[in-house]
Amino acid sequence: MKFDVIGQIEAIEVIALGSSIRELSYLQKVYGIGRWRKLKGTAQIKLPNGRIRNVELHWYEAHGIGRKDMKIKCYLD
Repeated sequence: MKFDVIGQIEAIEVIALGSSIRELSYLQKVYGIGRWRKLKGTAQIKLPNGRIRNVELHWYEAHGIGRKDMKIKCYLD
């Protein structure tokens, strides 16, 4: 699903690091080798239909590569 993050992502927490990430081989193959982390946080997003919602997001991140595969885990409102 396509969406735009409005403002800042807050309450960011690390869920998994390095080899404890299940999709680590996929991330390294597609985006490159790095110190991968799985993170979660809350943010406001704008959906394609124009609605603005508060959600919990999950994504992967590595230094020098950036945020990848951001997905909505649950709606908070």
